[in-house]
Order: sequence, then C-alpha cells, then structure tokens
Amino acid sequence: MAIRNVIFDLGGVLIDWNPRYVYKSVFNDEEKLDYFLNNVCTGEWNSQMDRGRTFDECIKELQAQHPEFKDEIALWKTRWTEMLAGTITQGIELFNAVKKSGKYTMYALTNWSAETFPYAYKHFPFLNDFEGIVVSGEEKMTKPDKGIFLTLFERYHLTPEECLYIDDNEKNLETGRSRGMVTISFADPEEGYKKALKRLNLKN
Repeated sequence: MAIRNVIFDLGGVLIDWNPRYVYKSVFNDEEKLDYFLNNVCTGEWNSQMDRGRTFDECIKELQAQHPEFKDEIALWKTRWTEMLAGTITQGIELFNAVKKSGKYTMYALTNWSAETFPYAYKHFPFLNDFEGIVVSGEEKMTKPDKGIFLTLFERYHLTPEECLYIDDNEKNLETGRSRGMVTISFADPEEGYKKALKRLNLKN
C-alpha cells in the first residue's frame, strides 16, 4: 500500500527538548545531575504531565517525596522553556522536504503537556503546517499506549498502512508497527533523515 501520510513525533525529531539544558548549570556536576534525572525528576515522573496532570500537582507531590531537592524540582516548571534548545536540523530538513514535495499529508503525534504545548505552538511556527496534531496531555494518554494511535487514525480518518511514522523512541515505533504503520527511527537523526528521504522517494 502506498504511503500517503507522514506522522512526525515532535520532541527528539523536530524539536530539541532536554532537561539537561537547565540542570547542568544547577548541579554543575555530572554525577549529581545524572542522579537527579534518574531518581528524582525521571522520565516516568514527567510522563504524568504528558498524560494531563498539572505541573503544580506533580511538583508538589514530588517535593514531598524529595524535600532535599525542593528548589531544584520547582525549576521543572519555572525554567521549563529553557529545556527547549530550538529545532533538530535533520528533522526540520526532512519536514521541509516532505512539505515541498506536496505528495504527502503531514500530522504530528506527540507526548507533550497540555499546559506547555501552547508555548511550543507559538514559538515553532512550522507546527501550523501540520494537517493535525494529537497531543498526549490533551488526550490524557501517552505513547506507546495503543489508544493514542487509534485516536490519531480515527480523528483524521487515516489508514495505518498508508502512514510513515517517524519517532526517536523504539517503544513508540513498536506500537506504530503493531498498528500497521511503516516506521523509521530517528534515534540517529542523520541516519533517520536519509532513510526517510529514500522511503518517501525525496531528494535531499
């Protein structure tokens, strides 16, 4: 079946988001930084906000569990915008190539807090070029859950086998494949960029 739609993940594919950009100057010690992100403000904890819980609620709860890091935890909200370092070059080049070709319809499927996504939408104008965007925080479910993929298909009347899905997270890609999508990993942006261009028959 021919590919008709390209589904982009945002963070890690098009947008460079990483809490290390904030906390590397806070701790100024790689070992302490790793401990904090692996044991306190973890990816699992952050995913609660991606599922729709508020920053204030999650931060207050975590501060109670780790009072010794109360101030550092608070920065997750007050300095969140500094976790964004702009765009990922290869991802944007791929996005522009797909857009320029006019052959495919583009959508986004992202794990992102409903609280902070309006900021992203305002500061990354290319998001307006998507035909549709499914945001986990608005749907109250995250990738790799199958439900959010079904929401994408049903809302925009997409046939999974006609979709090329690009993500940097292998678990998300596994779910995409289990739903019938063609997938490309962007864990290595340069490699992912080249593979996507080839699969879509586009020139770089």
